Amino acid sequence: MSMMEMNKTSVFPEIQPSLGRTIVSAGIAADITWEIWARLITPLWVGGPLEPAALIQSVFGFNNLLLAECIHAVVGIIFYPIGYLFIARPLQRLIVPKLPLLLTGIGFGTGLWVFALYVMAHLFAGLPAFLGFITLTWASLIGHVLFGTVVAFVVRQTEH
Repeated sequence: MSMMEMNKTSVFPEIQPSLGRTIVSAGIAADITWEIWARLITPLWVGGPLEPAALIQSVFGFNNLLLAECIHAVVGIIFYPIGYLFIARPLQRLIVPKLPLLLTGIGFGTGLWVFALYVMAHLFAGLPAFLGFITLTWASLIGHVLFGTVVAFVVRQTEH
């Protein structure tokens, strides 16, 4: 098999300078979408914003809100898009290769929601699993699905 054929069959992105731009572009677009949902729209629905920085403070046990906001921004802009490119999308390509991009993004966002509200909030911070499925839980799900969908679509646009 030639190098060209191997690259075409890989489920992982090619490591090249444009990959960094793809990661950051997808992360910024998705993070802006998240912030609009979390801070502008969610308060109209549930009476207050989504506050992932507060969860980060609970998990890591510190009081610095700015640091918690910075951690959340870096995770959203850099690490979650990397997770999409190197974990979520490769799994989708291997398990359900014909899954539409929209469903891949929704699945990725749902996975992020499970990570945030079960792994981080429940297992690490000791809060009820999925915050007891209060209204804020569902607002968080929508925000994470929006985030995941934006990452998926921006990645597709920047790779072509």
